[in-house]
Amino acid sequence: MSRSARRIAGVAIAGICAAALAAPALAATADSKGNSQGPLMDLQILSFNDFHGNLEAPSGSSGRITIDHFYTDVDDIDNDGNRTEQINFVNAGGVEYLATELAQARKGHPYSLTVAAGDIVGASPLLSAAFHDEPTVEAMNKLGLDVTSVGNHEFDEGYKELQRLASGGCIDDGDGANNQNSCPDGVFGGADFDMLAANVVETSTGKTILPAYTVKTFNGAKIGFIGMTLEGTPSIVTASGVAGLTFKDEAETANALVPLLKEQGVNAIVVLLHEGAAPTQSGKSYDWACQAGGSISGALVDINAHLDPAIDMVVSGHTHQPYVCTLPDPVGKPRLVTSASSFGRLYTDTTVTYDRRTSDIVRPTMADSDNHIVERTVAKDPAQTALIAKYKTLVSAIANRVIGQIEGSVLSRTANAAGESPLGDLIADAQLADTSTIAPGGVAPVVSFMNPGGIRADLVENAAGDVTYEAAFTVQPFNNFLVSMDLTGEQIIKVLNQQFINSAGAPARPYVLATSAGLTYTHNRVTVSDVKLNGVALDPAATYRIVTNNFLADGGDGFPAFRGGAHVYFGGLDIDAFADYLEAHSPYVPGPLDRVTFVP
Repeated sequence: MSRSARRIAGVAIAGICAAALAAPALAATADSKGNSQGPLMDLQILSFNDFHGNLEAPSGSSGRITIDHFYTDVDDIDNDGNRTEQINFVNAGGVEYLATELAQARKGHPYSLTVAAGDIVGASPLLSAAFHDEPTVEAMNKLGLDVTSVGNHEFDEGYKELQRLASGGCIDDGDGANNQNSCPDGVFGGADFDMLAANVVETSTGKTILPAYTVKTFNGAKIGFIGMTLEGTPSIVTASGVAGLTFKDEAETANALVPLLKEQGVNAIVVLLHEGAAPTQSGKSYDWACQAGGSISGALVDINAHLDPAIDMVVSGHTHQPYVCTLPDPVGKPRLVTSASSFGRLYTDTTVTYDRRTSDIVRPTMADSDNHIVERTVAKDPAQTALIAKYKTLVSAIANRVIGQIEGSVLSRTANAAGESPLGDLIADAQLADTSTIAPGGVAPVVSFMNPGGIRADLVENAAGDVTYEAAFTVQPFNNFLVSMDLTGEQIIKVLNQQFINSAGAPARPYVLATSAGLTYTHNRVTVSDVKLNGVALDPAATYRIVTNNFLADGGDGFPAFRGGAHVYFGGLDIDAFADYLEAHSPYVPGPLDRVTFVP
């Protein structure tokens, strides 16, 4: 049975008390080299996820970790009808600091592995993306990554490119054409770490595109790692990036590999899974779920419930959330599941105990695992600093080009209650204005649509008050093509209604698209009404020329109505449209958020 058929929405499981899971207190001896000689030996697993090529310390909210979140005046002593929200955070992340933190964490641990749960590359800042994420692979080599699963963003440039990142080699990309340059030094050696894709196979052959698992051995102790991305990857990646591939159910894939590992004498099994969960309350501190009494819900909860009890631990990702929890396996035994937020802001340090008598792990508990903040107060790792400096020099001509100014210093991607944001409005208007989407002899589009998930950061001016190309690229890093097509008014209304339903047609989300000026409508988070274009009611029978990116045009993010478009025409890159529009409208002053109206 596929996950989509069995998953129960909204399941929430609180953290389970760890005390009952404590390992037996059996002493271990060590030889003169520190090698464990007793029946039990401790192994350290350091983990992170969703790095997304953030070599430099990320800025704004992307570079912060919440350490405290509470309300003051909860009893409304001042009778103003309001509570005061207080959020305390620290700045975190940056590969220079992450490498130092991991090196320090390894001290005193002779048996240590560093693993990751996907999206190490993809949707990356310009410093990495301009070189096809080769700098990030090199950075991971230097910080000592041992193994990672793939994630959905590893498929942004197609699986052949993913295989190249794993094995090495260069792309003949015109030596800087389209603001990308593979192998600026003339060579790229690929990953020194294992990249796993157990549930991704070539449809024509049934073979996995990368290894399904790897086995690591320490002083006789064997640990197997199974790596997977989410089964739903095709729905959130450009169709060309996953063409010819089949993505299989996560639990069924992992369970089928358990007997193969056991045949090799591997009883200790860890799954690296690019699918996750989220705390049941948003905005809480990084250690709220489940260590401070909170809980998690989401896809991971169901996957865990179907994973073989022989699997000892799950390192997860995708949701960019922090948690260290235990969830019951199919026989009711608690199993540790972890996630370390994103962008290298946290790492998880887990101590597992290996029992030589059973050749298996004594199940780790929440007491054995913690998320640690990658604070910027530690010394920078010199190897990472040198790597960043090298690529900053190479990319400087592209990155530092000034493309304009904005009113204020930041244009926010944060949406209001209706789902509209200032930055979303700007991007949608830029796409509509781009003339590359007009087919020869054709007509210009009259409305545009942009998915909020493709807006990766706020637009931020530099210290001189300028917006650079690098800042714009940080907002839109995918190099998606703009696509124009004909949709009827009825199809446009279907698109708008799909903002509030899931792929099965049931009420869900909302996921409100950014739309260009002139298109207005009202919604109640269930359905839309009063849809108008330039003040005139949309005619369901009329045909309208629209523009979007190739991801949405393929039906991505759960918008299949776009696939019904006619007379499809591919234009230029979305980042070029964005940069050109800002240059032409600088200084940019955002207008009122009045395109989308929410009425409960």
